[in-house]
Amino acid sequence: MNKPVDPTTLEIPDAPLYASAKKVYPKSVHGTFRNIKWGLMAFCLGVYYLLPFVRWDRGPGSPSQAVLVDFPNRRFYFFFIELWPQEVYYFTGLLVIAAMMLFLTNAIGGRIWCGYWCPQTVWTDLYLAVERLIEGDRRERMRKAKSKLTPRRIGEITAKHAIWLFIAWWTGGAWVLYFADAPTLVKELATFEAPTAAYIAIAILTFTTYTLAGHMREQVCIYMCPWPRIQAALTDEWALNVTYRYDRGEPRMPVPQAKELRAKGLPSGDCINCRQCVAACPTGVDIREGAQLGCIQCGLCIDACDAMMTKVGRAPRLIAYDTEVNIKRRLEGLPPIYRFIRGRTLIYVGIIAITGLIMLYSLASRSLLGINVLHDRNPLFVALSDGSVRNAYTVRFLNKRPELRSIALSVAGVPHPTVHVIGEEPADRTIVAVGPDQTREVRVLVTVPPGAKLDKSTPVTFTARDVGSGETVTESEHFIAQ
Repeated sequence: MNKPVDPTTLEIPDAPLYASAKKVYPKSVHGTFRNIKWGLMAFCLGVYYLLPFVRWDRGPGSPSQAVLVDFPNRRFYFFFIELWPQEVYYFTGLLVIAAMMLFLTNAIGGRIWCGYWCPQTVWTDLYLAVERLIEGDRRERMRKAKSKLTPRRIGEITAKHAIWLFIAWWTGGAWVLYFADAPTLVKELATFEAPTAAYIAIAILTFTTYTLAGHMREQVCIYMCPWPRIQAALTDEWALNVTYRYDRGEPRMPVPQAKELRAKGLPSGDCINCRQCVAACPTGVDIREGAQLGCIQCGLCIDACDAMMTKVGRAPRLIAYDTEVNIKRRLEGLPPIYRFIRGRTLIYVGIIAITGLIMLYSLASRSLLGINVLHDRNPLFVALSDGSVRNAYTVRFLNKRPELRSIALSVAGVPHPTVHVIGEEPADRTIVAVGPDQTREVRVLVTVPPGAKLDKSTPVTFTARDVGSGETVTESEHFIAQ
């Protein structure tokens, strides 16, 4: 039974409520997964920095940049694909596919995105490479962090941060190149003739890249990124994750002690408690403690452990991509099994396939001619002196081809309609010229002769037909008579 305590007698220690983050000094490692990360980092950075300069011929009057987000003209270009604001649903489909791909990769291979593809991981790897090049590896950096400042040390710090800032600046500069013609914008930026918004965007991205990749690093993954929490909810016992095989590694002990026990026929684990896996981890976690939010599953601990196992003459892959199911099976003396095809993976693949097929079909069958019709609200109709009834509409034509097109407009649904496009002469001319890759808005008058039997509201169909190609699109509206 608890005894009552006098609050006045309690001694509350004077200590902070939260512990400050400890700086992580990742050790350089060599091996399979480190090489994979080098290759993917070079690929990702190469694509990001060079893609704006790739050209794509779309014909006269169209931009020649392969990937371009053209906000002033409200267009998105991706090689042979040109999307208009009305086609924003394609981006929705891409987001659905991206989400399902993340779920699928997590169900099969854990946090592959976090460990190899995430921009935070890629740029942090680059910043760490610069840091190692200038300040040395883990032990040397830790020693220098505790030592006094010397002219040489000040020079190293200055050089490191200067290169970091240059990388951050170029990262921000590359980003704005996706929103304008890259060669032209580079010239304008160099001559200080670029829009103010471009300089502001570069400044913001320079600051964020330098801060997140250079200073916050693993704190972004542990505290800011929501994906570790989502991944923790999505993973299961069949997913391949970077795993410490405790069935083989325990009990941990130094090599001499393990030899003595093994000579006596007693059990001893392969883990020698060298902590090289911890030293190599970019987020500073100990993989031997099991699954953790801080683990991005980059595989560097595997390379570090393999190097140590080879050095002491033991089999590699004490740490490896494995499943919790297989560890339990090995403890029971059963062979490992892998189930990549299971309910959740089939669902993810199905959603990706269905969404992709819908988008491909829509893209392949989409019309390059569009029409939007809006009925004038004030007045809804006009009764003329001869008994005829007139309605006014605002009609917008969309020409998605890089060529001038002549569009014939017709109206059906009411008896003997007369169509007049305001501004076109003669009055009965219903052919409208629309420039290449442009829209044109016109005002259209539809008149029904006297004596026609009309309901209060009659559905009508506006048809736009390309005179040259015969391509046709329709839009429905209403004709108001009362």
